[in-house]
Amino acid sequence: MVFTTSTVSDVIAALDERSKEIFRRIVEGYLENGEPLGSRNLSRLLPMSLSPASVRNVMSDLEELGLIYSPHISAGRLPTQIGLRFFVDAFMQVGDLSAEDRANIDRQVRGSNRDQPMESVMSEASRMLSGISRGAGLVITAKSDPVLKHVEFIRLEPTKALAVLVGDHDQVENRIIELPAGITSSQLTEAANFLNAHMAGQTLPEFRRRVQSLKDSVRQELDSLSHELVERGIAVLSGDDAEGKPTQLIVRGHANLLADVGGAEDLDRLRLLFDDLEKKDSLIEILNLAESGPGVRIFIGSENKLFSLSGSSLIVAPYRDDDDRIVGAVGVIGPTRLNYARIVPMVDYTAQLISRLSRPGI
Repeated sequence: MVFTTSTVSDVIAALDERSKEIFRRIVEGYLENGEPLGSRNLSRLLPMSLSPASVRNVMSDLEELGLIYSPHISAGRLPTQIGLRFFVDAFMQVGDLSAEDRANIDRQVRGSNRDQPMESVMSEASRMLSGISRGAGLVITAKSDPVLKHVEFIRLEPTKALAVLVGDHDQVENRIIELPAGITSSQLTEAANFLNAHMAGQTLPEFRRRVQSLKDSVRQELDSLSHELVERGIAVLSGDDAEGKPTQLIVRGHANLLADVGGAEDLDRLRLLFDDLEKKDSLIEILNLAESGPGVRIFIGSENKLFSLSGSSLIVAPYRDDDDRIVGAVGVIGPTRLNYARIVPMVDYTAQLISRLSRPGI
């Protein structure tokens, strides 16, 4: 459900002051710690005097409106996706960034070296947005060919890993790779070490030209499983740019997403999110979402089809070139309990900053 101005007005009109206060407390508690809030605790927090029984009656009304739900019997209440959208549209107050916040963003994104490549600026922007949120920072930018410095494999599940590719200016690309059955952690390390020894100091196009001779070296130096992984890694890492796609997605902060994993269901959603981020269509879809309205756009849970299965929220804003054309986007993706009021103005300012920095002479 997407709230229109009239829908928001109708729901607000249906709520009295104590209903608004109870709903606001439930949502703010969820955004702060992810925990359901019960009637007894709520009755202690409210500025007006209400018994737990009266609070439960109000909560029942909010449930009928589809704004909150009980995750299990005898638990407190959490906001639904519709409730979160209603809170963002009707209750959330987004203020201007302080001069200190703007200075901190400038310092982190620009870095100490004002002559650093634009791709490094983008990478720092992604890292900064990750640092101020519970999610991962993302930047869509024009594709270049960084000199490779390092590669490593992070196992996501028995037959799947995240290949992390680091450039000479600490640019980071992440790609999903299928693992051979039965491969051990030591073999993952051995394969990464082999690739590092042969890839360092080259761009991906240069590396592609050495692929065949490298495959011959693999057979001589590694056992069969490590050999198979390296060949798969070569195919994934070297074959990606052949289609001539003009954009890339820089994502920082995967650890933030892993920190919120509470069980097998959460881990499955996270795998779906990583898979979605690896799809080339994701770049186009995120840009389309950023272009779909002015300023910062907020998509909660299934509101955007791209990340609907993982139940993630996306906060994204476009940045522009000299001719005011949208050429990329910056944002944050993470769990639905992101600190929206804090993140929205930071994403907005970061998009404006990147627009300025990407112009000649800045």
